[in-house]
Amino acid sequence: MAHRVAGTAEDAGAEVRVRHIAETRDPASFANNPAWTANYEATRDQPPATGDDIVWADAVIFGTPTRFGSPTSQFRTFFDGLGGLWAKGQLADKVYAGFTSSQTEHGGQESTLLALYISLMHFGGILVPPGYTDGVKFVDGNPYGVSHVTGPENKNELSDATLAALDHLARRVVSVTDRLTGPSPGAA
Repeated sequence: MAHRVAGTAEDAGAEVRVRHIAETRDPASFANNPAWTANYEATRDQPPATGDDIVWADAVIFGTPTRFGSPTSQFRTFFDGLGGLWAKGQLADKVYAGFTSSQTEHGGQESTLLALYISLMHFGGILVPPGYTDGVKFVDGNPYGVSHVTGPENKNELSDATLAALDHLARRVVSVTDRLTGPSPGAA
């Protein structure tokens, strides 16, 4: 999902960094979970997200799996580490949006995005959820962000509706960010 968002944002003219949230659990604790292990193996040698990445960006689209209807503990740990930047106002006035996944339908996807947005409101962020601003949102049905069901019947493959919703989210975030960061009317 993150790579789809990144590709679409780049196509829309954005400079993009893709980062993952560092794993906080011992890999032995999730060794019996093939999806978790595969994600860990795929990302462990890539640069993890830092507060500097957020300070650098004009917009951030966060993705987190749904864990009991909330962002994962690893994600919360990352957010908890941003307190110093928050206190300095360095997380404010940026555009933010989100996407998530869960293993089951109705697995807490919308509550995960809402929980994510509560922190972003504390940052002073400018939330740019997709709402129902495009017909694709009436198909994927999530106005809060984009969500995907990873269950066994889906084999973790993104549906056409999810791909279209991710594209719409990325284009919308880039467009709104451009309007907010562009030159002021009358400026040279």
